[in-house]
Amino acid sequence: MTDPRHILQSRLKALDAEDTAAAPSQKPVTLDQQSTGRLTRMDALQNQAMAQAQARRRAAERQKIHAALQRLEDGEYGYCTDCGEEIAPARLAADPAIARCLECIRG
Repeated sequence: MTDPRHILQSRLKALDAEDTAAAPSQKPVTLDQQSTGRLTRMDALQNQAMAQAQARRRAAERQKIHAALQRLEDGEYGYCTDCGEEIAPARLAADPAIARCLECIRG
């Protein structure tokens, strides 16, 4: 199995790159009625809203990754944060930042 620390840190770098690439899309939309039509402005506002939603998603993923890295430091990585049971290796392989076992997620 690949080192989870390496995978998590690589994903953090990828999120940083995505943030940098998406930064221009999140800037305020200029509503100059002389230079753009109504539909163009609506498209620009919608694109801005989608870019902001993606930024929030990346921030949430970044928090999950930092929490997983902390669990690695604490020696608690791979164990469910709710029940303490071991998380299935296949589940960790699919999402190295996962914090809960399947049983606890299902409730």
